[in-house]
Amino acid sequence: MPTYHLSPSASHKPRLRPTQPHAHSLVPFYTTPPSSPPLAPPRPPLLRRPTATGQKYSELAMAARGPRVLVVGGGIAGLGAVQRLCHHRAAPHLRVLEATACAGGRIRSERCFGGVVELGAHWIHGPSQGNPVFQLAAEFGLLGEKELSEENQLVETGGHVALPSVSCTSSGTSVSLELVTEMGSLFYGLIDRTREFLNESETPMASVGEFLKKEISQQVANWTEDENTKRLKLAVLNTFFNIECCVSGTHSMDLVALAPFGEYTVLPGLDCTLSGGYQGLTNCILASLPKEVMVFDKPVKTIHWNGSFQEAAFPGETFPVLVECEDGARLPAHHVIVTVPLGFLKEHQDTFFEPPLPAKKAEAIRKLGFGTNNKIFLEFEEPFWEPDCQFIQVVWEDTSPLQDSPLSLQDTWFKKLIGFLVLPSFESSHVLCAFIAGLQSEFMETLSDEEVLLSLTQVLRRVTGNPQLPAAKSVLRSRWHSAPYTRGSYSYVAVGSTGDDLDLMAQPLPADGTGTQLQVLFAGEATHRTFYSTTHGALLSGWREADRLIGLWDSQAEQSRPRL
Repeated sequence: MPTYHLSPSASHKPRLRPTQPHAHSLVPFYTTPPSSPPLAPPRPPLLRRPTATGQKYSELAMAARGPRVLVVGGGIAGLGAVQRLCHHRAAPHLRVLEATACAGGRIRSERCFGGVVELGAHWIHGPSQGNPVFQLAAEFGLLGEKELSEENQLVETGGHVALPSVSCTSSGTSVSLELVTEMGSLFYGLIDRTREFLNESETPMASVGEFLKKEISQQVANWTEDENTKRLKLAVLNTFFNIECCVSGTHSMDLVALAPFGEYTVLPGLDCTLSGGYQGLTNCILASLPKEVMVFDKPVKTIHWNGSFQEAAFPGETFPVLVECEDGARLPAHHVIVTVPLGFLKEHQDTFFEPPLPAKKAEAIRKLGFGTNNKIFLEFEEPFWEPDCQFIQVVWEDTSPLQDSPLSLQDTWFKKLIGFLVLPSFESSHVLCAFIAGLQSEFMETLSDEEVLLSLTQVLRRVTGNPQLPAAKSVLRSRWHSAPYTRGSYSYVAVGSTGDDLDLMAQPLPADGTGTQLQVLFAGEATHRTFYSTTHGALLSGWREADRLIGLWDSQAEQSRPRL
């Protein structure tokens, strides 16, 4: 049975498009690594360089007199910025301070089950010529013929998730794909209508969730089916709400602001994966950098800015910024590019900057949303699904988007699961990947592997109607909310915030034009107004800040050039 993408036409009316296998678009961005080691790069030394430990930092002071730039965070935004800067004629002295033992940030691939799974970023969203992640992956030879095809790049998905191969209820029955398609058309048609409120000074309600529920209530009043069918339709719609929570990285669509929702931009192209692992992309970027640039296991404590700092290693020179690390190291710089996740800033902004951030930027950090979306991988000895099955949707018949369910996490956390993505077969393993967002996802992180496996085994036995279904033989999951340097998955524009707050996030310090220019710059997916929550948004933001510095240096070089 084929699956479909719902795509808007020019008039924003949804239309159905056949998908290709394993091209779902469930999660725009991120998910935490367990304690097991990440996917190794082609040349392992690239990820850990003993020459760049904190103790030896001052010894690595470059003979060149170029500007000293520190990048806080070794995700794709930080790596992209450094790659852009390292060959500039200003000969900048560059260091990336990464808090963990490996680069990549929320891109995290792991060898497991005889293959590679993505604990973080899963798809290239909108793989087409306007997507820099797609372009880089193509240049590095990381994509296959199908992903590179013009046909694949021209598909318009509208940013909507593919409909399931099979839809199962909590009582073990199947939902007809006709009914699922009908509810999918209704739901994604309403999602497309949210664009009507873009740039409106006032909206009829504050959140996307409120708008969806109001419109659905009006639709329900016109339904003529029996009560059981109506309840089933609402349960299917509730699953679509849960999917959209995964896509938006939020606990509830009631938390997502309606007016700016349509500002997020969807690029053309059928979402694709990197067969060798997403981390292969960041490994390739690492390979292109000077070997001493990366400094691992180097968490930053406080960024002191707008000062006049001196360092014994640089006699006679003063610096406007001093980065204080958790291990006591104090590193001077002319410029610092901060690429840490919004979740980390929300938790640490009061102590992470000295002096504190300007009030408007601090308020933007507080107002923007940052939620959790996790994955749970289950490995089976034998598949219980059909060979052509791509996604198994789970419908809880006692749920409805029009009714608030009591939040008893212990007993019902698994009802937030949207279903199970069937991964391509590995050697002798068969793997399902479940997605779960919100407070339920964060609660899942507090459970043991055994408790998670037991709960999901019970779920699968219920939806298949087979009480004897063998349990998975192993489980692997992400824990992004628990990750101390991430504290969640990705950003969204929350009720009370706007796209202007994303722009405020990107504004460098000092913002008032006084003092040395561009002391502290900001990059990362939560600083991109139209591509927030994505890897391409993160990469573009790193390039943006690199270009900002290059513009400053070029201007300074022009001014210092002798005139005839």
